[in-house]
Amino acid sequence: MCKGLAALPHTCLERAKEIKSKLGTLLQKPESAIDLIIPYPEKPEKPAKAQKPSPEEAWQWRNSLEKLLQNPYGLASFRNFLQSEFSEENIEFWIACEDYKKIKLPAKMAEKAKKIYEEFIQSEAPKEVSGYNFCFPLNQVNIDHFTKSVTMKNLVEPSASTFDLAQKRIFILMEKDSLPRYVRSDIYQELIK
Repeated sequence: MCKGLAALPHTCLERAKEIKSKLGTLLQKPESAIDLIIPYPEKPEKPAKAQKPSPEEAWQWRNSLEKLLQNPYGLASFRNFLQSEFSEENIEFWIACEDYKKIKLPAKMAEKAKKIYEEFIQSEAPKEVSGYNFCFPLNQVNIDHFTKSVTMKNLVEPSASTFDLAQKRIFILMEKDSLPRYVRSDIYQELIK
């Protein structure tokens, strides 16, 4: 029979309160316009024009999402393809995670983690990463409940690996679902001619 919170050791209750407090601080809505200034642009800046790959190099992408994403032209091409299908949320999440890993300052890391959380993970986020949103079914990134839960725990003390599990799950999803569609697309077929 459940004895409630009184049955838990005092240290567990204290730790739970500490975690709740940290999550509450991280997830608070900004109260002033200054808090809205986050060093993460809504639209990524356009990189210097990437060099078109040789057909041989592009051919290698059909079996390696990693090689595709490492190539600036490949990444841009893949992203354009996904946008044309209204399914760019997975690649946007993956890119946001890559950008996040480059941050060194803890304060900036916490700001970026909050932004990623609000955009992709929290319930009813514009590009929510779990569950199914009946209002915006095309803007869903799909991760399971366990992955979302682990990511939420990682947000208590953000580190470079906060989103690693979620990013890995999205990579696998893109590798199994999006890459085969991309390889069959006219965009890709033009590259390997």
